Amino acid sequence: MKKKLHFSIRSRHLLAVMVILCIGLMLLSFSSEKAAKPLRSGAGVVVIPFQKGVNRIGTWFSEQFAGFQSVKALSEENAELRAQVDDLTAKNSELAQMQGELNRLEALYKLDQEYPEYNKVAAEVISKDPGNWYSTFVINKGSEDGIKKDMNVLAQGGLIGIVTETGGHWATVRAIIDDTSAISAMASITSETCIVEGSLTSMNNGKIRFQGLRDPDGQVVEGASIVTSNISENYVSGLLIGYVSDISLDSNNLTKSGTLIPAADFRALREVLIITDLKQTRENED
Repeated sequence: MKKKLHFSIRSRHLLAVMVILCIGLMLLSFSSEKAAKPLRSGAGVVVIPFQKGVNRIGTWFSEQFAGFQSVKALSEENAELRAQVDDLTAKNSELAQMQGELNRLEALYKLDQEYPEYNKVAAEVISKDPGNWYSTFVINKGSEDGIKKDMNVLAQGGLIGIVTETGGHWATVRAIIDDTSAISAMASITSETCIVEGSLTSMNNGKIRFQGLRDPDGQVVEGASIVTSNISENYVSGLLIGYVSDISLDSNNLTKSGTLIPAADFRALREVLIITDLKQTRENED
């Protein structure tokens, strides 16, 4: 029979082998690290700048996108603000128109209160003859609304004219400044009568003329008010026509003449009051 071979390794020999193996692995690792270091350095030279460039490009695109988003947001906000401004402007214009209309209506109300003895109807001016002045104009009330010829017409300030023609829902008014107008008037302070004559030429200076006023005591001076007289054929009495601008003695040494500044504004007439009491009707009632 063959004898079996038995190998036995002592513990100290095994320990020595393990130590040598560990030292060899350490040397191998160290040498590998030395060999890889140049590669890592080369990679750092190439990759890191490239990475930085990529980062910068990414940052630029991000900033541009953010800027675009900001511009878009500002544009939308600006559009909203413009819409709000337009809306507020429209509302402000509407309020201004309403305020203007309210002021005119308040003025008409005050005018109505100045002549409580007369019945009146309000109307609007809808057209006028060519020219700077409202010498003749049309209102939106007529015969169907109870308006008749010879009814007196007032506006803010005082008397402005008389109805000369009527239709169903319109009427023509001849203003006191018209060249064909002549009114029997009087000085309110003395009740002395005179004739007030319309003149578009004189109105270029903002005045109309009066004549034939008796004023022996010199009481009628600049600023004195002239009103319709009680003997006027078509005008009810006491309606303010205007204020004396200048006055002088006539050549007959008995009467005076001069100019008046009309109480009403004949450049911009909007709303008017028509006195529905005719002069003849009131006289008949008396």
